[in-house]
Amino acid sequence: MTDPDFWNSQEEAQKVISETNGLKEQVHTFKDMSDAYEDLEVSLELVREEGDSELAVELEEGVRALIEKMNQFELQLLLSEPYDKNNAILELHPGAGGTESQDWASMLLRMYTRWADKRGYSVETLDYLPGEEAGVKSVTLLIKGHNAYGYLKAEKGVHRLVRISPFDSSGRRHTSFVSCEVMPELDDTVDIELNTEDLKIDTYRASGAGGQHINTTDSAVRITHLPTNTVVTCQSERSQIKNREQAMKMMKAKLYQLKIEEQERELAEIRGEQKDIGWGSQIRSYVFHPYSMVKDHRTNHENGNSNAVMDGELDPFIDAYLRQTIRID
Repeated sequence: MTDPDFWNSQEEAQKVISETNGLKEQVHTFKDMSDAYEDLEVSLELVREEGDSELAVELEEGVRALIEKMNQFELQLLLSEPYDKNNAILELHPGAGGTESQDWASMLLRMYTRWADKRGYSVETLDYLPGEEAGVKSVTLLIKGHNAYGYLKAEKGVHRLVRISPFDSSGRRHTSFVSCEVMPELDDTVDIELNTEDLKIDTYRASGAGGQHINTTDSAVRITHLPTNTVVTCQSERSQIKNREQAMKMMKAKLYQLKIEEQERELAEIRGEQKDIGWGSQIRSYVFHPYSMVKDHRTNHENGNSNAVMDGELDPFIDAYLRQTIRID
């Protein structure tokens, strides 16, 4: 970073800064834990010598807090897959159900935005298609931060909501589904072959929720990969060139994900496993009525405070999933 030519490439410079910040955070966290451990040792000696009950309570609270911090730190170190440290591209697509499902998608959009804010990640909306009455028909986010993909890959799958629908005049209970797709943002160093003849590129006029950010030129870009019928769209920038660059990155990410899923399917067949590895597997249920409960069907982790989960308290679910799936060599 002290090199005179460091800022010659803004994009490369930002990558280095992001990686540096991630490493600094790890070092600072380790030092904080080390200092806390030494403080607890001193407190333990005082409790043994003086028998102070109030200090003993503080000591127990301090130990619990340190254990929690150590568990979080351990999980960070376990995120060692090739693209875990990358930014994440997250897409939400409502299932059948019209306005109810589209409203559920907007609630998940808020949940993931809140989660990212709490972690200090930045969120950029790459594509947004609003619902006709409420909610969203589809939305694509770029969540930037160290290990964003490593954490959010735990959210890939179908999310199910059970509640009394505010859009049903009879007050009946409805079940809605939204699929969440998560991919790592890939740079030009990743070898994903894209042949020009395999791509169909369309441009159109961008739009936004409530008529915001509507461009007067055809700056939005849609790219279709014909062999796989994979489609990506981007309208976050006013420049068609920038939207096209971002859309190509998104296409690379999707094709990479398809490649990984194919490898997983082949491994499952070799092992004789009978399980659905595709996007369609239901991973979590959110019940608002007749009781409050959020349950992950992969780990059986659950939380009776659905409001807290919808406010972005996702870390326990992510932690449980990653610890179940990460292999330690």
